[in-house]
Amino acid sequence: MHRTGTCAMISRNRAGNKRGNRNMKTRMMQIIDSENVRDEELREAARILRTGGLVAFPTETVYGLGANALDEKASGKIYAAKGRPSDNPLIAHISAIEELKPLVKEIPEMGRRLAEAFWPGPLTLIFPKSERVPYGTTGGLDTVAVRMPGMAVARRLIALAGVPVAAPSANLSGRPSPTTAQHVWQDMQGRIELILDGGPVGIGVESTIVDVSGKIPTLLRPGAITIEMLEKVASTVAIDPALMGKPDSMIRPKAPGMKYRHYAPKAEMTLVEGKTEAVVREIRQLVDEQMMAGHRVGILCTEETREQYPRGILRCVGARSDEEMIAHNLFAVLREFDDLQVDCIYSESFPQNHLGYAIMNRMQKAAGYRMIHAK
Repeated sequence: MHRTGTCAMISRNRAGNKRGNRNMKTRMMQIIDSENVRDEELREAARILRTGGLVAFPTETVYGLGANALDEKASGKIYAAKGRPSDNPLIAHISAIEELKPLVKEIPEMGRRLAEAFWPGPLTLIFPKSERVPYGTTGGLDTVAVRMPGMAVARRLIALAGVPVAAPSANLSGRPSPTTAQHVWQDMQGRIELILDGGPVGIGVESTIVDVSGKIPTLLRPGAITIEMLEKVASTVAIDPALMGKPDSMIRPKAPGMKYRHYAPKAEMTLVEGKTEAVVREIRQLVDEQMMAGHRVGILCTEETREQYPRGILRCVGARSDEEMIAHNLFAVLREFDDLQVDCIYSESFPQNHLGYAIMNRMQKAAGYRMIHAK
């Protein structure tokens, strides 16, 4: 990609997402200990879910926006609150393995093995759906995405609700996913009934998604369950072509995040790849150009390079050797750039292996696949 004026679109982006009506009273309820949660802390949230309302709650990946997955009208409220395209399927969350069978036509052997290996945890599996699951939850597909979250508060909430809970990330569609309750409040205040504050999440990127409805398990979205981990259970794991480049606007997405712009800060973001020395040099030059033009410039950097940027607004996501920390901090840093009202962002890139594959998947989408190769 050639160097361009990446701040050109800021006036439109900074206006924010105005979709939906903010006329509902939203309450925030703090969970004292999210791993040793008390039922009395969750009963009101469970009642809201059971009766067709919306509740945001923490999982180990990101905060989810929950509704009764078997209630098509309730699922529709999720789409409306998020401004989410109706063909973007939702993930049904369960609290125990026994709750899977009523949602699916069959449990393929590979699906059973992957569930036994990684549930509860940050893995979503796609099965042929049963008639109980409405098309309003699956985005019109004959398959259903199911996950059993690893966080105790999420599983207990689902158990008390007594229904599977459809729960995409609790943010406005296209924005960085929320990793704290305050992030949820920024996007969902006035749109939903209740936010459960269980503190910062652990992982920070959404679950891995694997389609087990066909002959070969297929990775649709990378996450904390890496492809190397999957291959220890399933010797062959295919990678969906949609992960290899820009989303195709003509495809019908089989999993969240496959078609639409996601995770994006309000400012235009550009990734710079290459050897570290060249990347730093390229970003410094870009920052100088944009600052001379009067723009506020954000730099997403790492511990190893933070001292090498004399100008710009720096935010560090962690050490390059600590992929878990980078994943944990990524969305929070992108949201912080929104708060700082930067006009454009330049970011270092990361190796695409192990958890780095999931990190770069999110960053490429956040940047709209704008990439410069530093020489």
